[in-house]
Amino acid sequence: MAAEDVREPVVQIEESTPRERCARRGLGPMGYVVLADAALALGAVIYFGIHSRTAAEASLKTATGDAAIPFVNVVYPQASAPTAEIVLPGNVQAFTDTPIYARANGYLKRWYFDIGARVKKGELLAEIESPETDQQLQQARADLAAAEANLHLAEITAARFEDLLKTDSVSKQDTDQAVSNLNATRADVASKTANVHRLEEMQSFEKIQAPFDGIITARNTDVGTLVDAGANSQPKELFHLAAIGTLRVYVSVPEVYSQAARPGAAASLTLDEFPGQVFHGTLTRTSNSIDAASRTLLTEVDVDNPSGKLLPGAYASVHLKLPEGIRSVTVPANTLLFRSEGLRVAVVRNGRAELIPVTIGRDYGNAVEVMSGLQPADAVITNPADSLVSGTPLRIKNPQSGASGH
Repeated sequence: MAAEDVREPVVQIEESTPRERCARRGLGPMGYVVLADAALALGAVIYFGIHSRTAAEASLKTATGDAAIPFVNVVYPQASAPTAEIVLPGNVQAFTDTPIYARANGYLKRWYFDIGARVKKGELLAEIESPETDQQLQQARADLAAAEANLHLAEITAARFEDLLKTDSVSKQDTDQAVSNLNATRADVASKTANVHRLEEMQSFEKIQAPFDGIITARNTDVGTLVDAGANSQPKELFHLAAIGTLRVYVSVPEVYSQAARPGAAASLTLDEFPGQVFHGTLTRTSNSIDAASRTLLTEVDVDNPSGKLLPGAYASVHLKLPEGIRSVTVPANTLLFRSEGLRVAVVRNGRAELIPVTIGRDYGNAVEVMSGLQPADAVITNPADSLVSGTPLRIKNPQSGASGH
């Protein structure tokens, strides 16, 4: 066989449909249907498996995120009626209150009034026996008498020398000497007179008198007690005198109510020992400055007390009328956050925390009055964490029905 007649066999690939392939394999039409159903079932299993896994992952992610959002308890501010007046604690003090000391050294000779006694200005309270001062006064008076005698002689001598000088019987120098001696003697008399007056004043201090009308509230001495005027040591108080015809009542007004503390405004007092009784006074003055530590304005209310019914040192409730009604809300004290930038309250708004600056009015102990910053519809967080910041996602654990927006 010739070389050119050698040829490779040609393999012809015949394309066929699935139905034809099934026919060649002897499956028939029903076999084709079974294979198609199996393929569809396999595809459905794969699709639903992937879909369910994706859904489970999304659900797990959502549940994890929800679990990370903390629950908080909230309360809603209680609206209070417009405030017409405020009641503040006051400290009652005597209008004039002073300790009385001795100005002379010696021994207490006698005293005339004890505690609770009413005295008038100038009345003698006690006497001090001071023999040293008495002897010094006698010596000073004797020295003054001698100086006055010398002055009389100097006046006569100077007059004689001036007359003799007119006739040139004495020299000018001797006359000037006599006049100079007269002037020196006059100065000596003035000095000794002043010393006598000083000792007379010291002797008058042996009698201790009341400096004003009042009541003796303390007596810290007795007959025979050594009295030291305090030249070399701390003096000892002998009596304590208080004028209670008018009383001063000091009250610290919170800064938020400082506009109610106007001089001339009327004020009233109530005391526990006088139930049902009201004492009227007038706000006379303020310190005109807010205490940086307590954020209050020191105010003085003067109350007439002619009968002495009110006692200094008593505790009183001072009622001050506000210029107009002030609306406020009340929240528990455990809702407050003390931050460096000021007092804050945490509320939940749109599912997130928000720190609201507030102004505090009266403190009721377990609750406080909030003058500004909150509304009755605000969901206020109780016991907020110190690390809480605005924007933190939160969920309300105890939502109240009817609270809109929460």
